[in-house]
Amino acid sequence: MSLGPLMVDLASDYMSADERELLQSPQVGGVILFSRNFTSVERLIQLIEEIHEIRHPRLLIAIDQEGGRVQRLREGFTQLPAINLLGQIYDSEPKRAGKLATASGWLMASELRSIGIDFSFAPILDLNYGVSQVIGDRAFHKDPEIVSILATRYIQGMRNAGMQAVGKHFPGHGAVTADSHIELPTDTREFEDIAMQDLIPFKRLIDNGLAGLMSAHVVYEKVDPQIATFSKLWLQDVLRKQLEFNGAIFSDDLSMKAADCSDEYLLRAQKALDAGCDMALICNSSENACLVAEQLEDYNNPASQIRLTRMHGRKDPLVYEALRNSNEWQYAVSQIESYQESPYGELTL
Repeated sequence: MSLGPLMVDLASDYMSADERELLQSPQVGGVILFSRNFTSVERLIQLIEEIHEIRHPRLLIAIDQEGGRVQRLREGFTQLPAINLLGQIYDSEPKRAGKLATASGWLMASELRSIGIDFSFAPILDLNYGVSQVIGDRAFHKDPEIVSILATRYIQGMRNAGMQAVGKHFPGHGAVTADSHIELPTDTREFEDIAMQDLIPFKRLIDNGLAGLMSAHVVYEKVDPQIATFSKLWLQDVLRKQLEFNGAIFSDDLSMKAADCSDEYLLRAQKALDAGCDMALICNSSENACLVAEQLEDYNNPASQIRLTRMHGRKDPLVYEALRNSNEWQYAVSQIESYQESPYGELTL
């Protein structure tokens, strides 16, 4: 069975019969995990194994494990600082910041791969303009060139751990004040201004082989009246054609207020897929996820299949306990803990 175009979630640390049936739908291709799915490391590993056993090829398993404010797994996992701290270090010690970015990406990815998670929706490629309620310290820096450098090093670390990266939120969420979870953000800038700033990190990373991107639920009113997630102009004309992106495009969560174009989730999913998304996320609305999986008939996109399959975790990772007994993990943890406690201390890496 091929990977379907929907990514859905689960209500708890156990999979119900209805959820198991949903994950068997040909329209489902992935599962996103949240903090509510965690009660212990052992139980989480068992849940992931159960998801893996449902289908072949395996369903994709993803999570948001950025660090700082957005880290779904905490107990039993390294507490990762917000990546803006790396940007602060870069301002005075660029070489050190680059090495720490690689170590941070490797540590985050190796811990997730050790329990069977394919990828995290990371890193943030948005610019920290200092105005966004939802981005803020989740971004590396305000300078697009510094964001590009640090994100490249962070992704290098992820790849070393066998994980592909998903940059977000295309084409840039940092210049709007509103939080797209609860209202519709509108960016009033001209395309040329966005291209000269926000698009630079996306272009740099695409040229470096970025495997995945997540779209922004933001309206760029002087470019297209649709949010980027529903915009063929942004996802096909700009992202696919101008920037030559050949990786997988994931929508942000279609349950968010900014995607509320209709009470019908089927319409939201269709608009995202028609615009160019390879996978549409429906979170925190299991009833609607089931309805969309039932109603999204005859969807078939071979190119999307290839792009999504590439998002499976690579390599044979060290399992949870073996990873924590490794010198590489222990050394990486010591480096991350040292810069979190003292950002301007000496680097021994």
